[in-house]
Amino acid sequence: MIVERDIMVLARDGVTLATDIYRPDGAGPFPVILERTPYDKTSPSRSERTAAVAAPRSRAEVAAYFIDAGYIVPYQDCRGRYASGGRFTKYLSEAEDGYDTIAWLVRQGWCNGRVATMGLSYAAHTQLALGCLDPPGLAAQFLDCGGFSNAYRSGIRHGGAFDLKQATWAYRNAVADARDLRVRSTLEAQDIAAWMARLPRQPWSRGDSPVSAAPEYEEYLFEQWEHGQFDAFWQQAGIYAEGWYGHYPPVPTVHLSGWYDPYARTAMENYQGLARPGGAATQLILGPWTHGDRSLSHAGAVEFGSSATVDGNLAHDFFALRRRWFDRWVRGIESGADRDPAVRIFVMGGGSGGRNAEDRLDHGGYWREAGEWPLPETQWTRWYLREGGGLNLESGNEGATAPVLLADPRDPVPTIGGALSSGEPVMRGGAYDQRTEPALFGADAPYGPLTRRRDLLSFATPPLAEPVEIAGPIELRLWLCSDVPDADLHAKLIDEYPPSADYPGGFAMNLTEGILRLRYRDSWTEPTPMKAGEIYAVTVLLFPIANRFMPGHRLRLDLAGSNFPHFDINPNSGEPEGHATRPQPAHTRIFVDRERASHLILPIMPLR
Repeated sequence: MIVERDIMVLARDGVTLATDIYRPDGAGPFPVILERTPYDKTSPSRSERTAAVAAPRSRAEVAAYFIDAGYIVPYQDCRGRYASGGRFTKYLSEAEDGYDTIAWLVRQGWCNGRVATMGLSYAAHTQLALGCLDPPGLAAQFLDCGGFSNAYRSGIRHGGAFDLKQATWAYRNAVADARDLRVRSTLEAQDIAAWMARLPRQPWSRGDSPVSAAPEYEEYLFEQWEHGQFDAFWQQAGIYAEGWYGHYPPVPTVHLSGWYDPYARTAMENYQGLARPGGAATQLILGPWTHGDRSLSHAGAVEFGSSATVDGNLAHDFFALRRRWFDRWVRGIESGADRDPAVRIFVMGGGSGGRNAEDRLDHGGYWREAGEWPLPETQWTRWYLREGGGLNLESGNEGATAPVLLADPRDPVPTIGGALSSGEPVMRGGAYDQRTEPALFGADAPYGPLTRRRDLLSFATPPLAEPVEIAGPIELRLWLCSDVPDADLHAKLIDEYPPSADYPGGFAMNLTEGILRLRYRDSWTEPTPMKAGEIYAVTVLLFPIANRFMPGHRLRLDLAGSNFPHFDINPNSGEPEGHATRPQPAHTRIFVDRERASHLILPIMPLR
């Protein structure tokens, strides 16, 4: 293996992008597999592991694996990161820089003109970004938990609310990237948990935030936070592939994510946007994983069994899964990747419900395969919210009382798991019993089921007489009115286990969620305040999910006016995002009568 370090690739504006190139020591030319990362091209990626070997492999070891298969592997530091020049602005330089890098690669004598891409998270964002510009020689892609279909709608903002993992990510990476020792010392002295705890009563601002010592990080963080409307900022190639699908080259792509990963929805949307009849091979893989953890069989406090991992189920391991894809579509080897199902999803559920040796709920699950998404046998079914907290297939009675949802910005509902990443130390992704405890950020005594809070509404079925299986995207349609000009509506779908010997209080397992900032109920580009007492019809989109609810369980929907610190807090006052100074409680009525029949639309699957 020949290794050339810090080869400087020239971008179109003169900035140099540091690139390490791992090549076979033999006659070429060879195809290339490129990875572009902001996390230091010389450091191991935490995701380069298998179920058998938990320790991540080094970049050199990963490169050696693919070099043995006849590839060249370059790793590149993104602009403004580590050895590369220029200024780092999160996400917004990756389309042009990626295009310029591939154009440079195909001109090298050791490259045969075919370039594939791979990488997790941000390195998946860089892949989709460059693909939007149709670079020469792009041959195949493997997007692992990332690649923004529409970052305004999923990834940076969700339903108008701002994802605060962007703040925790900015802080951690500002510390890691600090080259001035005084700046590093100032940043390390900040307590990000204390900064987060301050938010319900005192907003941050430029010059008064945990990343103020790193102005470039603070600037892009507030730029994302304050851009509440879907304007030109959100329509750039690096964060809006949806606007570029028609220009995207017909290259084979895999979109892999997990139900508890923040990019499950973007993987689904990219698959739907790029899978064209008669076009290039496109695959969607969704498992029961948190971010980048496709070799683990658990997520949070829930175990899904040995069939849940990529390793031993979809391929020998994650390395073999990618090589199988690249061998078929980059080198033309009959690896069988073209015969794999277009869609593979893991349906959670069906386990014993007991507590295993690792103190996790045994939830179980199995894989479904199909040729399209949503699955062709989907039965879209309305489940109605009922007076008194019921949830069933019949709409409410005429004149049914509308329950009131309270939301106090100074006392938000705490985040317990979910589809999130990069939130440590204040939040973690995964499936958890929806109970508060002393270790949970934002929780106060008395601790216990989240449903004890007075600012949460729950709607649940009776205990199920037979299994109910769902697989696909989920919509919540509500009729509501409020006494404030703006409020948030957060929805969470739950598989509620009955009490058992292992779980005397039952186990309320979070499955998926969605949020809507109500000023955007009609338009992402033209927000409008609500009028007190006026009734509005709104739609909340939840992340896709697949789960089998077993007999005796309840299918439950929780509604709240916040989910903090996953999302920023709505002051309910209608003030511009990121500039709240007048928080006020909101009282929002949710109508459940026959004329205004609020309901879930669930993708029901025929039972196997």
